[in-house]
Amino acid sequence: MQQIVLYDTTLRDGTQRENLSLALTDKIKIAQRLDAFGMPYIEGGWPGSNPKDAEFFSRIRDVDLEQAKICAFGSTRYKDTTCDEDANIQALVEAATPVVTLVGKSWDLHVTKVIDTSFAENTAMIGDSVAYLKELGREVVYDAEHFFDGFKANPEYAIETVLAAERNGADYLVLCDTNGGTLPWEITDIVTEVGKVTRAKLGIHTHEDAGCAVANSLAAVRAGCVMVQGTINGYGERVSNANLTTILPDLQLKMGHRCVPDEQLQRLTELSRFVAETANIPHDDHLPFVGRSAFAHKGGIHVAAMMKSAQSYQHIDPTLVGNQMRTVVSELSGRSNILHLADRQGIDTDHDRIKDVLERVKELENKGYTFEGAEASVEMMLRRTQDDYEPAFELIDFMVVVEHREGRGLLSEVTVKVRIGDKVAHTVAEGNGPVNALNLALRKALLPSYPGLDQVHLVDYKVRILDTGGTAATTRVLIDSQHGSSHWTTVGASTNIIEASWTALADSVEYAILEVLGE
Repeated sequence: MQQIVLYDTTLRDGTQRENLSLALTDKIKIAQRLDAFGMPYIEGGWPGSNPKDAEFFSRIRDVDLEQAKICAFGSTRYKDTTCDEDANIQALVEAATPVVTLVGKSWDLHVTKVIDTSFAENTAMIGDSVAYLKELGREVVYDAEHFFDGFKANPEYAIETVLAAERNGADYLVLCDTNGGTLPWEITDIVTEVGKVTRAKLGIHTHEDAGCAVANSLAAVRAGCVMVQGTINGYGERVSNANLTTILPDLQLKMGHRCVPDEQLQRLTELSRFVAETANIPHDDHLPFVGRSAFAHKGGIHVAAMMKSAQSYQHIDPTLVGNQMRTVVSELSGRSNILHLADRQGIDTDHDRIKDVLERVKELENKGYTFEGAEASVEMMLRRTQDDYEPAFELIDFMVVVEHREGRGLLSEVTVKVRIGDKVAHTVAEGNGPVNALNLALRKALLPSYPGLDQVHLVDYKVRILDTGGTAATTRVLIDSQHGSSHWTTVGASTNIIEASWTALADSVEYAILEVLGE
């Protein structure tokens, strides 16, 4: 079992993704979480490129990390100058990190057309920069940019560039598929060839442009690389970087290598979602291993089989990566989907009630509902079949008024009358829209009986028009709610958007009262 070293570049390469920007405090929080997870190398940024990255390296020195090494990233010295005069090299020195990652040119096209110098000078730039930083006591990771394209164009010169780094003491030679166009068998062949001429530790850095970043990283490890660079959730320029949340479990669970302790691997899903939340990017439900749908099962025959043997339709136990199996309830569901949901929520039920709920789900989906992401509405259906079920509240009537008043503009006002046990509450509320007013009026009626609702928040409201019926079209409403760390979604559908919204809202609030607050 071989130890494979993970190198995270989320804070530098990951931030090159469009619409992703991390504040300085965000970068520090992510670095701390990566360190606690067990990530051995964390690339913090390019101190010579912008003030934020320079400030990060200044601030991170005062942060107590458990084990991670912080890396500063930058290029080799500029042509026809010296390292002690080069501003980029000096910025790397001033960052005062234990590890410096240097990027240099391996492709003859870049040498002659991009940096406009000779082969000999480019090789000297690499060697001089590595030697200078090694003399200062830094660990040096050399990133051979465009290595695979360079090798295919001019293998002798591409090899010479990495040998220059090795001769001057580079601790790792990382071969980069910068344009992301290399295929796995090419990776295998080229890494193997490099391994024949160098005794240095090799690493791999890939991109997803041809859809092969993960496969290429794994192929490189099989061919001899011992360091893998990538980002959390694959964040990165263009399509994405190699996704460490996929590569890590593949290496450890599939290939038998060691990367992090098993107990840390069980926090992988949590780490993935934390980084997404911090970056203010919706977490991708369909990510391998860590996505919400990674172990979600919709087909009835699949769920029936899995209730007998979980491995029948799952390639690993999801708890190994901190995820969980889910049953998706929809019109394609079988009895087992509903039964699994009931078992998971501790709801005792029987065959006839399961059948009734399943038929109700299929009937409602035919009318425009969708229960794939609205399990709380299905759970409320199951609760309502129980002999001891008592509704938290019952609607008597509501009235919605929307008008334009001079001096105030648009006004929405709602009157709600609900029965709570043997009492009737009759309330009115204004809002910035009819659904907002409906929500406020309902809560106003219920809070005296269920004070915990004050801590329940509606966090998202989604509306979708389902057909081409114009203003008479069926409208589907999904409401996401939250209480602390608990999240749930409910659904309603109708040709009347207010009715659809009430259905989703009423389910959400009753679910909160019965399941979350326990009132």
